[in-house]
Amino acid sequence: MGENLNLFTSTQYVINDALAKLGYTEEMYELLKEPVRMLTVRIPVRMDDGTIQVFTGYRAQHNDAVGPTKGGVRFHPEVDEEEVKALSMWMSLKCGIVDLPYGGGKGGIICDPRTMSFAELEKLSRGYVRAISQIVGPTKDIPAPDVYTNSQIMAWMMDEYSRLRENDSPGFITGKPIVLGGSQGREKATAQGVTICIEEAAKKRNINIKGARVVIQGFGNAGSFLAKFMHDAGAKVVAISDAHGALYDQDGLDIDYLLDRRDSFGTVTTLFENTISNKELLELECDILVPAAISNQITSENAHNIKAAIVVEAANGPTTFEATKILSERGILLVPDVLASAGGVTVSYFEWVQNNQGYYWSEEEVNEKLHAKLVSAFNNVYETSENRRVNMRLAAYMVGARKMAEASRFRGWV
Repeated sequence: MGENLNLFTSTQYVINDALAKLGYTEEMYELLKEPVRMLTVRIPVRMDDGTIQVFTGYRAQHNDAVGPTKGGVRFHPEVDEEEVKALSMWMSLKCGIVDLPYGGGKGGIICDPRTMSFAELEKLSRGYVRAISQIVGPTKDIPAPDVYTNSQIMAWMMDEYSRLRENDSPGFITGKPIVLGGSQGREKATAQGVTICIEEAAKKRNINIKGARVVIQGFGNAGSFLAKFMHDAGAKVVAISDAHGALYDQDGLDIDYLLDRRDSFGTVTTLFENTISNKELLELECDILVPAAISNQITSENAHNIKAAIVVEAANGPTTFEATKILSERGILLVPDVLASAGGVTVSYFEWVQNNQGYYWSEEEVNEKLHAKLVSAFNNVYETSENRRVNMRLAAYMVGARKMAEASRFRGWV
């Protein structure tokens, strides 16, 4: 709980800092420091054994001055209100950074999907949509997949929504299967976005991706795609890790072999004898370090021992506030999570646009548009950081908050 509170208060802290740097008044911070709407719902589900279990779910809408809110729905035993609020604020910043016509939203249900059957998950997904249906829709708030949710869950949610609102478009939700109006390239979008940020950061530091030594913490959805992209681009992925430990080989790991052997939870290290710990992994000699696992991995304890020239955050909040300071003082280029992981929401936006116009693009077109969006976002944040002499995280927050703040001012809210 402490960590989540920390996530929420630290997000508020950086937003406050960003708004002050942009010259906004205290009132603007008052408006943006909490979501404009927070709904808590209770969802009764008849389980397979006949008992009724009641689940708690949330939907936060941070700010809708720019346009409808947008953000994932996570199914996790540790979801709580503070976390959902903080993540909706992050989504607002992400949408501002990649210049999308959205504000941030986020949802979650307290449950453990790993212990639930397919039928129970379907009932829970449908129940959640019925509970939040008044406040969501293609022009109000657009959900998407997140931790432990996938395209199948989005499909059930879309079906339930179209039963309730018979005339609504598939644009109510993104991350759908391709046959139901999903977009090409959505599955890999987050990792693709991180890859683009790595390439741009490497240019700024004159590092050639071919032969660069890359360390990736995490081998789930983002981490494994990323390892593959880096490997294919000619980089040497010298270490990867999962929840059980890490693999290290200074000559580069055989990524295709590892992808082949991993189980459905992204676990592969258990098959090997000589593993190292996640703690050791973070401190390895390398050019580019990518934390793609969980939050609070680089802290004031180990920030002095990080040996990478560039750190690109593919996970949410892997570097603490103190550690961010230490890394920037040491001259390490830190590409913050709100920028690096914005590929997912960008392609979700493309999916929504395709749904709205009823015309679908090829994967090449999607990738091309994603590349253009993210290169321009990266350069915008990098230049803000150079011109204002602030670290990349604060620069990203400044770019992200600017659009919301301007829209709120033009609307006459503040």
